[in-house]
Amino acid sequence: MESTVTTEPSRNPAAPSRPGYVQLLRTRGAWTFLLPGFAARQPFAMLTISIVLLVQHTTGSYGAAGAAAAATGVSMALFAPYSGRLADRYGQRAVLIPGVLVHTLAGLTLTALALAHAPLWALFLAAVPTGASVPQVGPMVRARWGVKLQGSPLMTTAAAFESVTDELTFVVGPLLATALCTAVTPSAGLITEAALTLVGGLLFAAQKSTQPAVDAAGGHARVRHASALRVPGVRVLIVTFLGIGSVFGGMQVSLAAFTESIGEPGLNGVLYGVFAAGNMLSGVACGAIAWKVAPQRRLVVGYAALALTASALWTAHSVLLLAALGLLVGMSIAPSLITGYTLVDSLVPAGARTEAFTWLTGAVALGQAAAVTVAGQLEDRLWDGAGFLVPMAGTVLALVTLVALRSLLAGPQRNRTVARGVGHRVPVTVD
Repeated sequence: MESTVTTEPSRNPAAPSRPGYVQLLRTRGAWTFLLPGFAARQPFAMLTISIVLLVQHTTGSYGAAGAAAAATGVSMALFAPYSGRLADRYGQRAVLIPGVLVHTLAGLTLTALALAHAPLWALFLAAVPTGASVPQVGPMVRARWGVKLQGSPLMTTAAAFESVTDELTFVVGPLLATALCTAVTPSAGLITEAALTLVGGLLFAAQKSTQPAVDAAGGHARVRHASALRVPGVRVLIVTFLGIGSVFGGMQVSLAAFTESIGEPGLNGVLYGVFAAGNMLSGVACGAIAWKVAPQRRLVVGYAALALTASALWTAHSVLLLAALGLLVGMSIAPSLITGYTLVDSLVPAGARTEAFTWLTGAVALGQAAAVTVAGQLEDRLWDGAGFLVPMAGTVLALVTLVALRSLLAGPQRNRTVARGVGHRVPVTVD
């Protein structure tokens, strides 16, 4: 099927066949959602580390800090797919505006309770709505790209671009949160996160012209609204992304504990920034390569590299070695993330794509929440750096699952004539 989407590159018959970032950014209307989208997703990278640093300061326990952050992550993982499905059905704006308002209020409440030395159960009560209302801006931006680039080879480039954007936020976010919490006040990170969520989220919601249309499938609304979770390949990707989340969560707690143990807490943001910078750089490279290898194979190879590098983290006992390993781990994450998000385009119909993206984002958050909890307990009960065992375990288990079930990721591509039907059982007319 020929794409009916008009982009600037397609106007020029002399344009190079290899899709690139310049072509992507010339897509008509892209900048109207890219800039506010970047501002709106920035707080996501600040939330967990801000909670960990604040609660650890007020309780003196990484276990308590990890548990509070985990409550936020679990609630986000549970509610994010539902939020994505509502956005597919009623529009992104209808979901985003109330979400950012609830998140801002809940985040400020959590901050106040932590400063008041409230019991841990009270922090949990505030952490649940804080996580449940996290704006799913990244999946919403990806869904807008899907509308703009339907059937275009630029979709892989867009997936890489979004991964780079995500990782740029994970470079800036932890650095900003750590600097605010250590140099200003331990509560400054969460307060800033709430403010940025409110302002950035409302600006993104104001971009109505680029949000995916609702009920565009007309008579096929029943198929379009079927859950993306019914696609077997999506379930495989969820397990894969759970392992990636274990890396993020394990790194956040373990790096904080490591830098605290050597008397240099300010290095926490720097080390995490190096890790995220590696992710960002490899993401740029992935988007610039004209891949000839099937995405399913790229995912397996990239994930094997991630499991290998993550398994070496616990052996690091110096800042330089930890920074080098963190860089390699970061460089191994982006290929897996990019390929996973790219596969969604072929696995899931357009009407369920935001939900599918939020399932993956939620899986990362759930893996991160579990890793934060377990790593916090290991840091409290065992040796400094024991939390690094969590990324190793999470990625190895996910890799075993991915290798065993990788055939489920290739199935839909063998019958693209029904690619708009969830599960590919019901042929759907394509306009």
